[in-house]
Order: sequence, then C-alpha cells, then structure tokens
Amino acid sequence: MRFTKLNYCQYLLSSQINYTITNLAEHLESISHDAINYYLKTEKLTPRLLWDNVKEVVEPDANGYIIFDDSVLDKRYSKEIEIVRRQYSGNEHGVLKGIGTVSCVYVNPTLQRFWVIDYRIFNPDVDGKTKIDHVKDMLQSLVYQKLLPFDTVLMDTWYAVHSLMLYIDSLDKIYYCPFKNNRLVDDTFGQEKYKRIELLEWNQKELESGKIIKIKGFPANKKVKLFRVTVSTNRTDYIATNDLSQSSTDVVQEVCKIRWKIEEFHREIKQLTGIESCQCRKARLQRNHIACAMLVWVRLKNLAYSTGQTIYQIKHNLLSNYLIQQLKRPSILMCLV
Repeated sequence: MRFTKLNYCQYLLSSQINYTITNLAEHLESISHDAINYYLKTEKLTPRLLWDNVKEVVEPDANGYIIFDDSVLDKRYSKEIEIVRRQYSGNEHGVLKGIGTVSCVYVNPTLQRFWVIDYRIFNPDVDGKTKIDHVKDMLQSLVYQKLLPFDTVLMDTWYAVHSLMLYIDSLDKIYYCPFKNNRLVDDTFGQEKYKRIELLEWNQKELESGKIIKIKGFPANKKVKLFRVTVSTNRTDYIATNDLSQSSTDVVQEVCKIRWKIEEFHREIKQLTGIESCQCRKARLQRNHIACAMLVWVRLKNLAYSTGQTIYQIKHNLLSNYLIQQLKRPSILMCLV
C-alpha cells in the first residue's frame, strides 16, 4: 500500500487526541513508521495545494473581506525542531518557542462564511522575509493570480505599517487597521506638531463620524480617516482607514468585528486538526504536516457549512458514532458476578 497525503489528512481528520506518526503507524496494518516518515520527508506540500483545494468551495463576493494575521504553533517543549524560534505570541501575551504562521482568510459578508485561502511559514533565518513581506506576497498572489474578488483588507495593529498600508492603497483596496496609542499623527493639517493618538481631542461630530489625519512618515498628500471606537469601559481602539468617505463610527466598529473570523479559524485549526502536535524535527516534515492540517480544516469547514452543524460537531460526532456502535455491538462485553 502506497502512503499519500490523502492518508495523512484522513488520519488528522479522524484522530481525536493523538496526532503523532507513531500513533498512526500503530493503527495501520500495512504501513510502517519509517514509510510514513519517509513520505513526509520527501514530499513537498506548499500553500498552492491549499488554494487548489479551497478555490472550488469558496463563495466569492464582490464586497468580500481579506483578513491577515499571524499565529504561533506552540512548540515550547521542543529542542531540535528546525523551524522553531522564539517569537511573540498574542495568545500567550509573551514570547514563546514555536512555529510562526501568517494566514490569509477570505470572508463573504453576505453569507457570513469564511475560508482560509493562503498561508506562509515565518522563517526569516532561511528566506529573509518579514511577516509584512509574506502579507505582500499573498496580496500580490490574490490580486494577480487567484483573481478572487474582494474590496477590503482587515489586519491587526502589528501590520499597520507604512509600507503595507501604502501597498494596499496602490491596489485600490480599502483597509481598516487599529493603531497603537503612541502612534504619531496630526489632525491640524500642519498647524501643530505630531502628537500621540491618545492625546488627540475629539468633538461630538468627530466621535460619530471620524476625523481626517496625517500619519507621521506618510507622503504629504496621503491622509487617512481615524475613528475612536469604544470597545468597553476599559478599552478604546483607534481605527484608521483609507476610505475617506466612511462617516460612521458604528459602521467601522461592525467592520472591525469581522476581523475576529481569523481568530475563530486559529482556534478551530489548533483544537481540531493537531496542527501543533507534530513532533518531527525536520523542517520539511513540519511544513507538510501544517499543509495537511490546513486541508483538514477546509474539509471540516465545508462539511459544517453544507450540513448546518458547527465544525466541532462534525469532528466530535466521530466519537459519538463510535459510542453508538459499541453500545449496539460492544468489542468488550461487560460482565457482572
């Protein structure tokens, strides 16, 4: 029997707890651990494979959203995995040993559905690319190769840098991104010096409709619109957009809520596909494992959309079906004195 990526994806889809190669080999009759390891070491699965499998199920929308964000696959106990590095994890609120991934999620706002369509592995020691470089590469591929319609790009504070914002502008796309409180801006059109965003004064009209500002370091003719969004009693976000016609803080707040779709994706893929569980040391094996986990998430999500269930119900129903069968025809019969 020849081992393929389909076999490995089926394992990640079916297994509930243990996602190691050793566990897989123990549950296959004709495939050895060495054969599985050899396949994962010699095969080269790339992000292109993800797009080949997701492009037929994505439901496009001319007003679609693209969301970029990164996540760290937890490898805190690893010592020898090649692409593991110490990096900041927002989930842990600190530095963590892990594998950094930068993901691109497509959202259909009409249907309120989303799909992961691209990703990159953050490994600057090998390719010299920053996370911003990866986002630009994915944007370029999306606009010029994938040709998937979208209107707006959403991203986190870490991606609200000059080069990326101006690049999105050059693609004639809209962006919304939160700024850090210490970002230097000017709302006086040159009459005063740049000041930290948190020191800006807001009148009632500006609170409702936003204000035009100049960001320090931006070209002189480039202005953006800034909105002050109250998230809670203890948190205020400052959201910038190049859509100068936007005039509603409430609408901006609703748009920014869409960005949490990518957090939903990160949570689901980590909890249901074993994407963090590969213990192999070689970078190629880790990359192939991540590629297969992405494919498994796409399959689970597609089933969830077509059946009206959650992705968790789809996965956990495998155990439910097992219990039903065992109650009907138990492998081990219970005995009492």
